Amino acid sequence: MEPDPELLRRLDPALHAFAAVRTDLSLNTLAAARASLNARRAEAAAQIDTTGVDIVDDDAAGVPVRIYRGARPPSPAVIYCHAGAFMLGNLDTDHRQCVELARRAGCTVVSVDYRLAPEHPFPAALDDAMTVLQWTWTVGPDLGLDRDRLVLAGNSAGAALAAGLAQRAAAGDTPPIVGVLLHQPVLDDRPTASKAEFDSTPGFDGAAAEAMWRHYLLETEPDAVAVPARSHQMVGAASTFISCSELDPLRDEALDYADRLMSFGVRTDLHVFGGTCHGFDSLCPDWEVTQTLLDMQAEALRRFFDPS
Repeated sequence: MEPDPELLRRLDPALHAFAAVRTDLSLNTLAAARASLNARRAEAAAQIDTTGVDIVDDDAAGVPVRIYRGARPPSPAVIYCHAGAFMLGNLDTDHRQCVELARRAGCTVVSVDYRLAPEHPFPAALDDAMTVLQWTWTVGPDLGLDRDRLVLAGNSAGAALAAGLAQRAAAGDTPPIVGVLLHQPVLDDRPTASKAEFDSTPGFDGAAAEAMWRHYLLETEPDAVAVPARSHQMVGAASTFISCSELDPLRDEALDYADRLMSFGVRTDLHVFGGTCHGFDSLCPDWEVTQTLLDMQAEALRRFFDPS
C-alpha cells in the first residue's frame, strides 16, 4: 500500500522510512508476527549499552520479570508493562526503554512478562501486573526497594494495565503508588475521531485498535474493570504523566483521559509529540525526539519519587 500523501505531509521526515509499516493482528499470522517481533527485539536488546544498570531476570510469584537496577538501595521502583496490543511482546520488547528509565531516573524498573491474548484474554494480563505489584510491595525491602515510592508505567497496551492498576490503587484495592507514567496509552475500546481518521497510519492504525480489543476481551463485555476509560475511579488518583503522538489512532483517548484526570483535581502532565506516529520511539530509538521523550519521562519519575 502506498503511503497517503497527506499523511506524509504531516509525518516528520525522520519517520518517512516507516510510512508503510503496519501492525497486522490477524490470528492466522499471529505466530509469525510474534516470532518476527521477538527476534528483532532480542537482537536489538543484545546491542544496547547497559552501563550503570544491573539487570537480572527473576520470578515474581509465578510471573516472569526483568529487574533493572539503576540506583543503590533503597531505590524507588517502577512496575513497567510493555507494548504489544495485548497480543505481542515479551521482556525484550521495551528493554531499551527500561534501561534508559532506570539509568536516567535513578531507580529500579521491574518489567512484567504478562500473559498474552487471545490465548490468555482479560483479565490474565491485568492479573499478572497486579501480582507483580503485590510482589514488589511484599518483597521490596528484601530487594533493596523503597516500597513507599512505587510508580506504575506502561507503553501502549501496557499502559492500559498500568492505568487499570492505578485506578485500583485510587480505590485502595492495591498497595499505594506515587505516580503513573503512560506512553501512547491504550485506554478506550470505543470509537473516537482519531481512530476513524488514522485508519492507515504507520506502526498502528484504527483497524488494529479494533482487533486488539476484540481479541483481548473475547467474551468479556467491556466495563470499567477491563477498560480504563470506562472507569470513573479518578478521585485520589496518583499524579500522572501522559505522552502521545499526533498521528495515532489512540491520540484522542489519551487526551480525553488526561482531561478527565485534571477535572478530578489530579496533577496531570500531558505532551503530544507533533508529527509522530505510534511507536516512534521504538522505530527511531536514537532520534532526538525519542531522547526528549526519555528525558521528560525521567523528569516525571524523579518528581514522583520526590514531590518536594
